[in-house]
Amino acid sequence: MSEIGEALGTVAEGGLYSRAVEKTDGEGPVGAGRLVKGHFAEETCLNCGTSLHGTHCHNCGQKAHLHRTIRAFMHDLLHGALHFEGKMWSTLPKLVLKPGELTRRYVAGERAKFVSPMALFLFSVFLMFAIFQAVGLTAPTLPDTPSRDQIKTAIAAEIKDQEDRIETLDERLADENLEQSVRERLNRRRQEAVGDLETARAAAATPFVQGASDATRAEADGTATPDGESDTRVIASDSSGDRRMTMNLTGIDWIDNGIVKKWEQNPSLMLYKLQANSYKFSWLLIPLSVPFVWLLFAWKRNFRAYDHAIFVTYSLSFMSLLFISLSIMGILKAHTAVIAFAALFIPPIHMYKQLRGAYGLSRFSALWRLVVLQVFILIVLVLFLQLLLVIGAF
Repeated sequence: MSEIGEALGTVAEGGLYSRAVEKTDGEGPVGAGRLVKGHFAEETCLNCGTSLHGTHCHNCGQKAHLHRTIRAFMHDLLHGALHFEGKMWSTLPKLVLKPGELTRRYVAGERAKFVSPMALFLFSVFLMFAIFQAVGLTAPTLPDTPSRDQIKTAIAAEIKDQEDRIETLDERLADENLEQSVRERLNRRRQEAVGDLETARAAAATPFVQGASDATRAEADGTATPDGESDTRVIASDSSGDRRMTMNLTGIDWIDNGIVKKWEQNPSLMLYKLQANSYKFSWLLIPLSVPFVWLLFAWKRNFRAYDHAIFVTYSLSFMSLLFISLSIMGILKAHTAVIAFAALFIPPIHMYKQLRGAYGLSRFSALWRLVVLQVFILIVLVLFLQLLLVIGAF
């Protein structure tokens, strides 16, 4: 239930953020004025003092008719949080079916009838992560890894137990009056105990349990550099030390002793911070993507960086809504093949249609740009992940 409540809060937060960046009709703070049944009887604009002529102030754009009732407040709250208004329904069908036309018309100046790209992006991203929280698609929690001292203590206790077991078996085997069947059974138990003892002693002799340095472990693993120093950091992921995660070091002190060290100390916390930052800083995908889209049209002077920013933002908004739809399909137990097919083919088809419609490209021009764009997307995602890792270190 707490996850559902948190998800609803995230949706509301996203709607309020999108409301904040979406252009309104100049709505501003309520000033002083004469109230008539909860409504202002205004003759001048309460925001800037300009005489009113019509339904809006011609100077600042604020609505002429203002209210001060709890009913109106609740209406504004729901309207601002959910952000469902007339132009949302004129934007979504275009975004899904005719993304190129939507992008081109918005860039050309038809903006009052459509939701702005940034408002739609913020709302869709917050809604996407709210759905993820509701359905449990969160960062995995890694099991707590025992400390080296705990592992040493457990292995020492195991060695002591097996030695005591062998000593007890030897005392019983020293009895010359034992039946042959009993002696054979005791010999089998002693062999098992000897094998367990050898395994425990071998575990105690591993570099991880012995507390060897990273350089020593790297030399044993064959990952040491020519000068003998380790270029990796080895992190144990189970109590035996046999399963380990190796992280490459960069040679940059603040990264190796910051990011890598924090991952070594608390990987569960770092995974959580990575997920939280992925939607808090999802807007970074826009400035990261725009230069790569610009490269696709670098020789075409009629397209500006603003056009590419609108293209990228609307595209990211659609992808977020697509992931939401796929998550809901998963909740409804849709066939895995259907979800996989949609996730694999819908994004490139949508980008192809948006490229053709937004930039007026031929089929061939849109197709080769789509292929290159797929490579650019991988690069952007890698850069975005690297930024999240750096941000998570602070």
